[in-house]
Amino acid sequence: MSIAMPGSRLSKSFLTLVCAGLVGAAGLSGAADHAHAQARLVPAPAPDTRTDGGEAVQVVVDHAKVLRLPEKAQTVIVGNPAIADVTVQRNGVMIVTGKSYGVTNLIALDATGALLAESTVRVGAASDSILTVQRGLERESYSCSPACQPSAQLGDSKTFFESTSGQSGARNAAATGAEKK
Repeated sequence: MSIAMPGSRLSKSFLTLVCAGLVGAAGLSGAADHAHAQARLVPAPAPDTRTDGGEAVQVVVDHAKVLRLPEKAQTVIVGNPAIADVTVQRNGVMIVTGKSYGVTNLIALDATGALLAESTVRVGAASDSILTVQRGLERESYSCSPACQPSAQLGDSKTFFESTSGQSGARNAAATGAEKK
């Protein structure tokens, strides 16, 4: 067995073979992805929009998105339910709710367990109306639509998060007539 030294003829040949293999595999993978594009979970199109099925599902934390399931889907699996949650409705509709920042996947299976579709789900932050205040290592978030009010967000300092969440919880309990525990 010989070891190829960097810059040697053998290492250059090996690198050429690896690159050729990657290019070939990428071509085959691209063709397979294109062939399965129709089977992917895609957002249910609005009347005036069109989706191509090739993109990841984008959801904002604490928001929901309506998706259309493939025909004959019986089971829906979420890779990491801490990142996104799914509720299946009638007529092949499901609701994906962003729970935490991150990336996970959704898988749809038929009654026999055969894979019908798979899609990546990316959950991100709502940045359009959130103001983040950084004081050293302490972070606070405010929802500014239109006036800025405290809004507990993932990543806020523990004190700010607990204070804001506690106030929200007490307010919700008072509104529903329930006692806060």
